Amino acid sequence: MVSVPGANVHQDGETVAWEPRGHEEESNAAMEARCRASDEKADGWRSQGIVWRNVILMALLHIGAVYSLLVIPRAKPLTWVWSYVCFIVTALGVTAGVHRLWSHRSYRAKLPLRVFLAAANSMAFQNDIYEWARDHRVHHKFSETDADPHNATRGFFFAHIGWLFVRKHHAVIEKGKKLDVTDLLADPVVQFQRRYYKTSVLIMCFLVPTVVPWYFWGETLWNSYFLASILRYTVSLNVTWLVNSAAHMYGNRPYDQNISPRENRWVTFGAIGEGFHNFHHTFPFDYSTSEFGLRFNPTTCFIDLMCWMGLASNRKKASVKIIQARKLRTGDGSYGAVNTTQEKEA
Repeated sequence: MVSVPGANVHQDGETVAWEPRGHEEESNAAMEARCRASDEKADGWRSQGIVWRNVILMALLHIGAVYSLLVIPRAKPLTWVWSYVCFIVTALGVTAGVHRLWSHRSYRAKLPLRVFLAAANSMAFQNDIYEWARDHRVHHKFSETDADPHNATRGFFFAHIGWLFVRKHHAVIEKGKKLDVTDLLADPVVQFQRRYYKTSVLIMCFLVPTVVPWYFWGETLWNSYFLASILRYTVSLNVTWLVNSAAHMYGNRPYDQNISPRENRWVTFGAIGEGFHNFHHTFPFDYSTSEFGLRFNPTTCFIDLMCWMGLASNRKKASVKIIQARKLRTGDGSYGAVNTTQEKEA
């Protein structure tokens, strides 16, 4: 896997402190402003065309999820537990997998862990790893511009789900073609999942969650399907989408008050650690996406556990020094210059 330029990465699996070098710490706000200025010069009317297939399928999915709530009382307790387990696996496929590992390369994972995370990502059914990671890199590089796939300046609905109802803006496609994705193309796990994505989704997102309760403890296929597949899938989608919408609109900005992403505790709880979004957009290379260590961050706990088991290594972490300096320079003052958790760790 390609390492982050300038990162002081050891080969012993220990967390390493990473500090930007000069121009590498270019203000995210400056990049946003520059890209937004070019957007304003373009015509304001964005004619992208509605993808009616997505509109209809998402409407049916959410109707099914509402119906699933009526199924809960009739299902066996083990099916409730199984549905939650599937939700956690699904979430890890996004957070620890396609987000922190493949999009940001914030740590390294050995083959068994990459295979597990790829399977979990298929359970999430949010596009294959290659496409998700490529678009996410575009999102970070051109945040809140027309090149951002879920540009939050277009409103909560668009950032949450509306971006899936229209064809990609031409700027997203153009910028995506210019990104370096050689690491994704060179990863056999990523390419295998992409080649057999539809089959893997059918198996991981719908077949396995539905069949396990029916086979092992006699749950009805109806109950299994609506709880472990439909409801679990719908909830996991919306939790991910809240990172794009709510975490770009509501909350404080202790690291960079000049960019839109916020710290949103409610999103953090639902997205198992992904709601520290102002920190993440300020220090996207940090494997924990937060300065608070393991607090409210099950995904970081999982990655640390994988490192302890020898399945992951080379975790990249922003140093206490650089975090404090950034908070003083561009933060809104809501967290203070020093975080007591990091003080103790230092």
